[in-house]
Amino acid sequence: METGERRWESQLLETGFLAIFLCPIWNVASVPKHTPTSWIVLMSYRWLIFRIMIGAGMIKIRGDQCWRDLTCMNYHYETQPVPNPISYFMHQSPEVFHKFETLTNHFVELVVPFLLFLPRRLCMVGGAIQILFQVVLIISGNLSFLNWLTIVPSLACFDDASCSWLFSNSRNGVKWKVREVENEIKHSKQPPRLGCYMRRVFNLSLAGLIAYLSIPVVQNLLSQRQAMNTSFDPLRLVNTYGAFGSVTKERTEVIFEGTYGDPHGSTAKWEEYEFKCKPGNVTRAPCLISPYHYRLDWLMWFAAFQNYQRNPWLIHLGVKLLANDEDATSLIQNNPFEGKSPPRFIRAEHYRYRYTKINSKEAKAGKWWKRTKVGSYLPPISLDSVKDFMKQMDYTMPRIRKMRKH
Repeated sequence: METGERRWESQLLETGFLAIFLCPIWNVASVPKHTPTSWIVLMSYRWLIFRIMIGAGMIKIRGDQCWRDLTCMNYHYETQPVPNPISYFMHQSPEVFHKFETLTNHFVELVVPFLLFLPRRLCMVGGAIQILFQVVLIISGNLSFLNWLTIVPSLACFDDASCSWLFSNSRNGVKWKVREVENEIKHSKQPPRLGCYMRRVFNLSLAGLIAYLSIPVVQNLLSQRQAMNTSFDPLRLVNTYGAFGSVTKERTEVIFEGTYGDPHGSTAKWEEYEFKCKPGNVTRAPCLISPYHYRLDWLMWFAAFQNYQRNPWLIHLGVKLLANDEDATSLIQNNPFEGKSPPRFIRAEHYRYRYTKINSKEAKAGKWWKRTKVGSYLPPISLDSVKDFMKQMDYTMPRIRKMRKH
């Protein structure tokens, strides 16, 4: 399972790169007279949203079997990285509705993108469907700023006439200025300025660059061994995308705990750390944070699929918690040892989480989740036991934050 963050970064870079060429360099007017928006830039944005959606659709069809038998949405809302409150209710929809969702997903990602290169009205329909699809994803999950960012290239499907209702008819307003420029261009008999010719050459060069960098991207899309969220140039100007090629069928969580007592004794009182958004306390409602992103919570979701040996940063986090490190504790919601001496030992337990059923006994008791222990994830560690590890990884041992005096 991909972390997704590579996609966000590459998509942000590519979107930002194209945005550079939307406006003239030396003119800051809201409606510059001699430098209209380049058709090449607009088509490049359509090419971007086309690759995002086709890449996501193709990786699904070629990936997890549940996308082909239309059952992936039975699991998605419960097992996605950071669910929100709506996810809880969407998960408990009838199976026939989940199959409809999966079919709709395939339609939006595999069919609708081809509308983006058809005549005006069909292009706008395609753009509107893509925006609506991203809005649904925003409502039903916390995928950071990704969905908001994906809306941006879809805006290139709409022209001035289709967006004019967004602006007032007041004199000297944007709509009035656009009409003035259009009339001036229509009735002008003067040849284009030198700057216009230079801009055309520059735009054609941009088109050539994007076409050249798109060659390996297209080859990847056509390949049976399609790689998703991959860059073929060092600057990540034209990339390949994809999402949820495989869907997790069970949700597991890593829960950090600390204690002052003997970690191997039955009398030790283990107290849980609560993260800002990821599931922990079963009575806490799922959070709503989009477009914000809690990166640590996101990484904890991926760590739960693996083990701590493949995620040594988890041990480093545990060491920080052993010292009540302010930088580390600022990334979590609740530190049970805040204002007290730090714990002597830290461990991480592995739990399976499932949504409670609506109107069930657990739900009426205020529980959003029910959990069962899978086993130990990270055995108890202390500052003394990790000295060799910290040295090997070239990590600095944190200063122990002393108990506050009252």
